[in-house]
Amino acid sequence: MLFSYNWLKDYTKLPKPAKLVELLVMHSFEVEEVLKISGDYLFEVDVLSNRAPDCFSHIGLAREIAAVSSKRFKAPKFNLKEKNKLKIEDFININVSDKNDCLRYSGRVLLNVKVGPSPKWVQKRLKICGLRPINNIVDIVNYVMLETGQPLHAFDFDKISGPKSGPKKIIVRRAEKGEKIISLDDEKYGLNENILVISDLEGPLAIAGIKGGKKAEIDKKTKNIVLEAANFNYQVVRRASRILKLKTDASWRFENRISPNLTESSINRAAYLIKSIAKGDVSWGIIDSYPKKALPVKVKFATDYLERLLGIEVPVRDIKDILSRLEFEVIDERAIGDNNSSIQLTVKVPDFRLDISIPEDLIEEIGRIYGYYKIQPVFPVSSLIPAKKNIDVFWEQMIKDILKESGFSEVYNYSFTGEEAKKFGYNKEEIIRILNPISDEHNYLRPSLIVNLLKNVSLNFRYFNEVKIFELGKIFKKTNSGLIEKKMICSLIASKEDNNDLFYQIKGVLDQFLNKLGISDIYYDEHQPTPDDSKISVWDIKRCAEVKSGSEELGFLGAVSSSILDSMKIKGSVFLFDIDFEKLLNLCSEEHEFRPISQYPAAVRDLSVLIPLKVKVEEVLNNIETAGGALIRDVDIFDIYEGEGIKEGKKSLAFHIVFQAEDRTLKSQEIDQILNRIIKSLQENPQWEVRK
Repeated sequence: MLFSYNWLKDYTKLPKPAKLVELLVMHSFEVEEVLKISGDYLFEVDVLSNRAPDCFSHIGLAREIAAVSSKRFKAPKFNLKEKNKLKIEDFININVSDKNDCLRYSGRVLLNVKVGPSPKWVQKRLKICGLRPINNIVDIVNYVMLETGQPLHAFDFDKISGPKSGPKKIIVRRAEKGEKIISLDDEKYGLNENILVISDLEGPLAIAGIKGGKKAEIDKKTKNIVLEAANFNYQVVRRASRILKLKTDASWRFENRISPNLTESSINRAAYLIKSIAKGDVSWGIIDSYPKKALPVKVKFATDYLERLLGIEVPVRDIKDILSRLEFEVIDERAIGDNNSSIQLTVKVPDFRLDISIPEDLIEEIGRIYGYYKIQPVFPVSSLIPAKKNIDVFWEQMIKDILKESGFSEVYNYSFTGEEAKKFGYNKEEIIRILNPISDEHNYLRPSLIVNLLKNVSLNFRYFNEVKIFELGKIFKKTNSGLIEKKMICSLIASKEDNNDLFYQIKGVLDQFLNKLGISDIYYDEHQPTPDDSKISVWDIKRCAEVKSGSEELGFLGAVSSSILDSMKIKGSVFLFDIDFEKLLNLCSEEHEFRPISQYPAAVRDLSVLIPLKVKVEEVLNNIETAGGALIRDVDIFDIYEGEGIKEGKKSLAFHIVFQAEDRTLKSQEIDQILNRIIKSLQENPQWEVRK
């Protein structure tokens, strides 16, 4: 908001402009800019919206400056002379349709005024504040708004429709739908019932709190005027301003609220200036509609609370001095607390400070005037107690990090699913229906993470040939023992090509995943689903396995069946593992056994075995490791082949066998002996043949 330095000097003694900027910034508001214009200084001050009731005016800012600089504030003094014979009731009366829309409406009548240019001092002050001088009546109305913060309006009395004899009626009402008004700047606006208007018996004269109309405009021929100073509901003005897309100096002030008690003093000030400049006679009295008077607010606060809140002790005499400078009145003072250690003050808030209603507001006022810079920075003294470790969150984050590092992307799906859940073998008794689903596609709680993850695959296959995603979340099932809600971790690799190597990829990811979680007692068993496990229809029976630790089943690993993929319109192959997070949590360990790297070299031998198709790789691996003993460091399968050159019903497995001792370098003879022992053990099975 713009303020004139010379104008402010009318009300209080000001420091130099640079010092004034420092005072305002340290105690009240930011000053955006200071410009020197024609022997004056223009201050652009960022007045906060909560201070609109008192500081959207030169008087208000001058009062604030006087308080922070400990100077005397001088309110403008004037003596308004009224004509006893000109009773205002003989000229106008007011009708307010809704007291909530218009909290107060004050009016005055002035007769026989002379409309002309304003004095140069008025014009200069309006121009420096960004307003264009029009004529002495309109300029004085604008001048008083900038001075006091109360918007006013002047109507040409003779242009207001009414009876030929008797008082004319001014009505404050909501506009009727379809009504129109032409504003002072010749713009035409359509009105509706959300917009408040000032009208006569024939139609709108002004848009209340926003802009005047052309009908009762002040012009050179105007002789008699009606002055209006009102207080309109800020919400009504804001709504109308938004509907009409019309912002004015008046609407800006009403939208930020002003005191209803401001109308009388402001309209009297305007009447005095008009009589002084434009001559004329002021009617006797004010027409005033003020059904519910705004009473002063009283706030209590204690000095010990002030000290706790500010972190500094402010002497009581300083508190009372600050409140007095701000025009707050201390109406009661009493000792309270143990041994009368604190003073409780009851303070009456001036009506122009609508932002003060609670003790903290008063304490803030005292703090900023006293000076926040006087508060010495002190480090807080308290016990720093580390937060208790949340085991679930820790392992959740660990699992997510491991899978992300393996090249998987995390997804967050809704905990709901649709009718497609039934395609996975779940019946109505097992899945939980939602009473108020957000859509037909989300009418069940998900019984498995797999359902929505396959939807993700279907959507992402539009853009990618391979998808690697995972989700950690809750699933929900109905069983004979009640509702089950538990966390699962599901990770998948999907490819548009039918690639069996993905099985070994997902198994390798799972092995690494479990190893990093400190779980080593893991093995894979033939898939034998129980009633509480994943449905048989999800899995390709020939390419799946149970993941176990001891006798505990942790989850499943394998390929999704072709029937499920077809139902989800997925062309390609999908391999995944689905693990019970809560069972996994019982096995996870942050401690890992350290096994030092042997300083002696390792030796590698390759071995190829021909076995029946139905024999599992695990059986051969177990045989090799058992026969080889402690000097077998690792066994890796690197090839599986069946087809041309291999007997029908057989498959060829090729292994890397790593030999290593921790205390010596193995000799070739030792390695050959162990390898021969392994070959002999394998050939004890008549259906197994070691290829040479």
